[in-house]
Amino acid sequence: MSNRDFVFNKINEQEKWRKSCINMIASENATSNWVEKAYLTDFMHRYAEGTPYHRYYRGTKIIDELEEKANKFFAKKLGSTFADVRPIAGAIANMAVMRAFTQPGDIITSLSVPAGAHSSHSKGGVAGLLGLNQVKLAFNNETFEIDTDLSSKIIRHARPKLAIVGASLILFPLDIKGLRDACDDVKCKIIYDAAHVFGLIFSGKFQDPFKEGADLLSTSTHKTFPGPQGGLIAGNVNEESEWPQVQRGIFPKILSNHHLHRIPALLLAGYEMEEFGKVYSLQILKNAKALAEAMAEEGFGVCAESRGYTESHQVAVDVRKLGGGKPAAEAMEKADIIINKNLLPWDKLNLANLTNPSGIRIGVPEMTRYGMKEGEMKDIAVFFKRVLISKEEPTKVKKDVNNFRKEFQKIHFTWEMKK
Repeated sequence: MSNRDFVFNKINEQEKWRKSCINMIASENATSNWVEKAYLTDFMHRYAEGTPYHRYYRGTKIIDELEEKANKFFAKKLGSTFADVRPIAGAIANMAVMRAFTQPGDIITSLSVPAGAHSSHSKGGVAGLLGLNQVKLAFNNETFEIDTDLSSKIIRHARPKLAIVGASLILFPLDIKGLRDACDDVKCKIIYDAAHVFGLIFSGKFQDPFKEGADLLSTSTHKTFPGPQGGLIAGNVNEESEWPQVQRGIFPKILSNHHLHRIPALLLAGYEMEEFGKVYSLQILKNAKALAEAMAEEGFGVCAESRGYTESHQVAVDVRKLGGGKPAAEAMEKADIIINKNLLPWDKLNLANLTNPSGIRIGVPEMTRYGMKEGEMKDIAVFFKRVLISKEEPTKVKKDVNNFRKEFQKIHFTWEMKK
């Protein structure tokens, strides 16, 4: 076998395998054929340092039009004054915003990683790389929400430059309004990290960060929003002094070229979500709720029972009694159901818990995109029970999973494409 054939065989192996799996990674989704077509273009070979119509390279007149259109489109949809689609990942978007408004040694506040914060919010991630000191916001472990009274006291005492609201484990809308007065008192910007719930926010089905008091929004573009992998920043900040800081935070401080082939694909995904996003997002929410309820009925320790388990695309399950998140995720993969182990708010941040945390995190965006509804979520809960509670041989369950998945191969919530 030639090296070339090896590569293509592995690509085919990946595609065949994943189309036989039930993928429930909360941070993943699938792009439509239209977005895929817009992604693989001549733009993937090109450079365009700078902002539209103010570039350091020539040959950018067409990407200038597309990028400017995308910036205006997302700003309008999000209710912000500005948007910038150049960040190539959500963590890069976070880095650019942090770099724009802080100096090494400054304080930021955010949730702890076990309470759901993305690693980039912490001293062990981007914040630490930039020399920032993290002070943790208070979190209610039972209801999975920010303790706004105590967190407001923390903000007033710590006097941070930035307060980051948002999470990778996010079951419910987060209280931005409750922190606004404290942040105003100490002249602190609020960043809403929307990476996981961007599609739900875009479609008006989660919360409205800017109406609720956020100054800036950072996000990735490929979770509940089914676009190409990348990032975005939007903001309602001063046009003359503050937004230019954000743009300089992107280039030249962090990025050079920003992977131009993402831009037309991202804009097309935006148009797709403008037409189909409300229905898609509503089905995501219905599916997550149905899955959580079904898993509770099957005997799982689904988190946040007192609040109805979830109002997002995610379900969090405490599997300590079943051996922890690591063996649970490994066993489910043997059955071709793909999930991830996950820290839960009561886990201490140490090597043992990072290796085998208390929980698993389950997401429904991709399987919803392939047409699954509430009934299928109940079937999936039974698969989980067979593997993790009944201890049925995962390879036996795998055959049923593969047969189940055969019926869901077409991506929904997009335009028809003629063959």
